[in-house]
Amino acid sequence: MPGSLQSQSESCLEATKADAGGHVCSATANSEQFHRLQNLFDKSFKAARVGIWECTLPDETLTWTDTVYELFELEPRSPLVREATVALYLPESRKKLTEVRSAAIRDGDGFTLDAQIVTAKGNLRWIRITAIVERTDGQPVRLFGMKQDITAEKNLFEHIRRLAETDPVTGLASRTKFDTAFDEAVTASSSRQKALLLIDLDSFKAVNDRLGHQAGDDCLRDAGRRICEAAPDAAAIARLGGDEFAIILDCESVESLDATARRVASKLEWWVGSYPDKLKVSASVGTAMILPGRAAKDIFAEADRALYVVKAKGKNSSDLPSIAVRTVGAA
Repeated sequence: MPGSLQSQSESCLEATKADAGGHVCSATANSEQFHRLQNLFDKSFKAARVGIWECTLPDETLTWTDTVYELFELEPRSPLVREATVALYLPESRKKLTEVRSAAIRDGDGFTLDAQIVTAKGNLRWIRITAIVERTDGQPVRLFGMKQDITAEKNLFEHIRRLAETDPVTGLASRTKFDTAFDEAVTASSSRQKALLLIDLDSFKAVNDRLGHQAGDDCLRDAGRRICEAAPDAAAIARLGGDEFAIILDCESVESLDATARRVASKLEWWVGSYPDKLKVSASVGTAMILPGRAAKDIFAEADRALYVVKAKGKNSSDLPSIAVRTVGAA
């Protein structure tokens, strides 16, 4: 337990002794209660993977409880050099720690930071640092606080994020991930021009109705694989829902976009099932160039309109893959 906390507890104990008239039984009872509470405090912090740390200023002498040593996988009570412990932080976390720590020492009361470290044994770990700046006559004299292992929390959050951003059937990006990638592509100040392709499988309902939903899922997975093969350099490939897919890619011209769309449509022409329930799957593709100054919703709507022009004309055929290229802003 830190010295300040222990001093307060001992002061309370002395006061209890005085109030009790110096009776030994009262002092003994309070002493036992103090040690019991201290033991519970230590065990609770250890169970929660929380340790206490202190850094005196300006000499930056470190003091850690055993749990902090365990978080960094260092030998308990071994000598601490701040420069060496900071080197265990990953570069991005080290940079952020330096920034928030300097700001707190300069004019703040403290900070909270989630940081990633590589322990002394080479294991990646996330820790949450809470810090309080103690001042004397306005001058910082020490920092102290807690460090907690939050690796499990971060891993769970990352797992949930991946679930939200990944389509469970095809393994492609989800609609949520696509929306983010599309907004970034539209607002990016890159010199490289990009384009959007929207894809709709023409015969997917028949696959589901005649061959069953398992065959439908297999068809979607196969479609995802074929799209990836047709556009290997795409910035993003997503399943938007049902039998609808989208591609975001670098595209230098309308002619290049036309060629990519035809390649995708050609790749998405294959047979599923077996006789007598053998069905041909094809796809319609609508496209739009992503040009500066246009809203994401307008670009998406342009590609969507192009897609449904194709579908209205009778969808794909083996002779001519059904695509429609619409350049946003063109006459």
